[in-house]
Amino acid sequence: MSKKVINQNTNYNVELLNSIGSSFIFDKNPINRLKITTNNLNIKNTVNEVDKTRALAELKILINSIEDCSLKNNSKKIVLGDGNINSSIMLVGEAPDLREDSTGLTFTGEVGTLLKKMLIAINIKKENIYSTYAINFRPPEDRKPTSIEIKRYSPFLQKHISIIKPKIIILMGSTAMESLTGLNSKISIERGKWKEVIVQNTSYNVIITFNPSYLLRVPENKKHSWEDLKKIKQKIIDLKLNI
Repeated sequence: MSKKVINQNTNYNVELLNSIGSSFIFDKNPINRLKITTNNLNIKNTVNEVDKTRALAELKILINSIEDCSLKNNSKKIVLGDGNINSSIMLVGEAPDLREDSTGLTFTGEVGTLLKKMLIAINIKKENIYSTYAINFRPPEDRKPTSIEIKRYSPFLQKHISIIKPKIIILMGSTAMESLTGLNSKISIERGKWKEVIVQNTSYNVIITFNPSYLLRVPENKKHSWEDLKKIKQKIIDLKLNI
């Protein structure tokens, strides 16, 4: 299938995302532009947290209800996500491995240790961000998910993003890149570039970088990941985010 030509500003619009078979639901509710007092803001955050928790639980049930899926059938449990559901940063990996399939947690073992070191290098603790995967079940023998599988799970990732509503999305690995942007080019070409992705009529700042599991196999590319991390840190500063 040929990919749609994208403009040079790397803005991924609704038409592009729809071209890879994704479903989008646009919110018709008007934007609330009223000033919110400090007390009201605290109440609003509490309500949002309850709403997010309920929405995530419903999303988990929805993903678990998928049928005729070899990924689900060969996995012990679903790995939805963990961390701070109100964080401004959402990190999307590729798929769970054997350890994560057993624990139900994201980025564990050596991969998790490396990820924590990478985040600490820019003064971020993993527990302060929200982490998930493009594919929520472990592929057999930890193989790379196929494009058909990525496309099938992509709507779940989009729904996931619309629930968390982060300011920055970090896509780690080619599976995460293809799932959200539709790109299946080499990650070495796309990494380190800020892109704009629109999901459910909301625009998100997105950056692509190497997955920690890949860096364990090819450590010489850690230098490129460090460049990406510095760009993420600068974006956090530019957006005045408190992580």
